[in-house]
Amino acid sequence: MTIRRQVNAKDSTRAASARPESPGVRAERLAATFLEAKGLSILARNYRCRGGEVDLICQERGVLVFVEVRLRRNPGYGGAAASITSSKQARIILAARHYLASHSGLREPECRFDCLLLDALSEAAIEWLRDAFLVA
Repeated sequence: MTIRRQVNAKDSTRAASARPESPGVRAERLAATFLEAKGLSILARNYRCRGGEVDLICQERGVLVFVEVRLRRNPGYGGAAASITSSKQARIILAARHYLASHSGLREPECRFDCLLLDALSEAAIEWLRDAFLVA
């Protein structure tokens, strides 16, 4: 007796493994490699909570660094920096607060928010904005 597995249109196991990596995922991987080369340790990638997300959470000499990675290859839309709106900042801050509440224990560490802006998928195209925005 031969058992045959029937694959229907809703089965995505084969498609998921063959799917190419998105430019956003490649940009985040490139950003993580860049930051590690600069001496930062990657603690988490794509940290999500209800209502927010942080692309990378890093540590640099005792400082927690919440990093937003933005790839914008078409300058006609305003460039990578212009895509980090106040509502996007609020979602990053929300996720950062959630991370701190669930990971830092009794003492809140020093933190900052950085942005890595890419106009192309190349390390040479990375612009690193330290302390890109502040929490009010």
